Amino acid sequence: EARLITPLRSEGGHRRYSRYQLRIAARARELVDQGTPIEAACRIIILEDQLEEAQRINAQYRAAEAAESAESAESAESKKPTAPA
Repeated sequence: EARLITPLRSEGGHRRYSRYQLRIAARARELVDQGTPIEAACRIIILEDQLEEAQRINAQYRAAEAAESAESAESAESKKPTAPA
């Protein structure tokens, strides 16, 4: 009813939910069972989802930055002059 998730429909008209949608529904049920109003539960879930996505993107940026730093360090190390033997 709160339109937090919208199922796909099979050819026969049956509702089809993804695993992700089922996790969201379970989280919503958990919050409502704890006394949270459905509108607030939906907002909490949306914000949790946005936070998780932002953390995932941040981790990707950090990994790319670390790889770039390591590559720069290797490049600088290979350009150092070597001492004559």
